Amino acid sequence: QVQLVESGGGLVQAGGSLSLSCAASGRTSSSTAMGWFRQAPGKEREFVARIGWSTGSTYYADSMKGRFTISRDNAKNTVSLQMNSLKPEDTAVYYCAASIRTYTLSGYSRPNEYDYWGQGTQVTVSS
Repeated sequence: QVQLVESGGGLVQAGGSLSLSCAASGRTSSSTAMGWFRQAPGKEREFVARIGWSTGSTYYADSMKGRFTISRDNAKNTVSLQMNSLKPEDTAVYYCAASIRTYTLSGYSRPNEYDYWGQGTQVTVSS
């Protein structure tokens, strides 16, 4: 089992920045990838970014490239998401997720490729 706890959400004005953190505990050594997803009211859960837990390789959704940066600290078992140039459409609940699969078809960009989820943290961007 892997437990995930997100923090760092809040209210920010458009154009501002926010940093989210995800603390992982439990059998973190079994994790192969960590991802961030978001879900706005009435919408499906959307891929934001992911990082290979051991490789550090990153992959972003197109709309987040250049604005968001995912990183991890293996020693502290944390994954962070730095979000810059925020827009009102970035408003959503942001979720951290962990996968223990060695391979996925989409490269860990789909929610069903993750095995553990945090409770989510609200990010609200005002215009």
